[in-house]
Amino acid sequence: MLTVTRDRVLPTTVTGSYPKPQWYSLDLQGRPLKSALGHTPFREQYLDMVASTMAEQAAAGLDIVTDGDARFDLSVGGKSWMFYVLERLAGLTGRRDLAPNWSSNDFDIRPGHILYEVMEAYQAPAVTSEFGRGPLEYAAVWKSAQRLSDRPVKFGTISAQCLVRMIWNEFYPSEREMILALSRVMNEELRELADAGCPLIQIEEPRHHLASMSPTVTDDDFAFFTEAFNIEVKGIESEIWVHTCWGNPCQQRLFTPVPSYERVLPYLDALHADAITFECASTGGRDLALIARAITSKKIGIGVVNHTSTIVERPSDVAALIRKALEYIPVERLIISTDCGFGREGLSRRIAFYKCVALVQGTNIVRRELGLPEMPIRAADPQLAFTPPRVDLPPLEILR
Repeated sequence: MLTVTRDRVLPTTVTGSYPKPQWYSLDLQGRPLKSALGHTPFREQYLDMVASTMAEQAAAGLDIVTDGDARFDLSVGGKSWMFYVLERLAGLTGRRDLAPNWSSNDFDIRPGHILYEVMEAYQAPAVTSEFGRGPLEYAAVWKSAQRLSDRPVKFGTISAQCLVRMIWNEFYPSEREMILALSRVMNEELRELADAGCPLIQIEEPRHHLASMSPTVTDDDFAFFTEAFNIEVKGIESEIWVHTCWGNPCQQRLFTPVPSYERVLPYLDALHADAITFECASTGGRDLALIARAITSKKIGIGVVNHTSTIVERPSDVAALIRKALEYIPVERLIISTDCGFGREGLSRRIAFYKCVALVQGTNIVRRELGLPEMPIRAADPQLAFTPPRVDLPPLEILR
């Protein structure tokens, strides 16, 4: 159901996560959000962080903002993306060393590799009884952000089928039954979020594309992942996005070179979603023609800035990638985003902010070429600069 992007042409946004301010020092540490907000110091820090994060995105000119995944704790490798749910989900107990399906053999990770620290930090829990919702409080998380912004706030969350890769199964007869059970539980939470008024929900990383890297994964497996996803979003009366990328722990790549989406595109098109986002900045849009041929029933989001690089993209490069996408994708179906989230460890807040600015500047270049309205960018307004740039000097002279 298109709500937020129905009448927006070339809408801009970011995937979700955003670096936390240096002054932020308090985490949820497993507490329910509504309970934690009863603690005055936490309430002030949390709400100030959410407000400042969305204010920066608005100053950069983004059409759709996020709360930066503010609910996630400062944790090694961004593990709170998974553990926000795992710490609150009924049916899980204890901790086991390392995640069951994230072995060093998968990515040749050994001691001395930065991602070995990520693996050590996961300490995955075990499923010892039937899944239940627990105090996830997604509706409260979204409301606490939306009431601080007049722009639509997108809410993103890990997919059930991705989450189970971080769990030891000691209860369900099979992994498939575990995935289906968790998909139904998460569907209850997401429907409550939609009923609360959240206009745009993003489900992150269904298993399709990462599973495609294994030659043992079959067409039947892909069909099952699609079935499970569609159960997870059944009955949700909000705009639904699917985010896909190739990994982001500590802003590190899991695959070099970056793989192609080609094998799974038909299955992604069968997902009950309104838009699917793809990592494109890292590949220069290599898969755009394939994506456009396969994804025929949805809007397509392309990443135009790279989450694993500290280099802020030039607006002209962002514009060039958008133009390339428009060779294959109709303008009314194109969404401009980031390859993945900016994380909480890997990039500085300043770099993330200027990547947002470049994203909108590049989009405005294309909007201007197409005769579309441009989005004001307060962060790039010369009249608001302390020292306006001199126009009578050659560009290189300005830098001296």
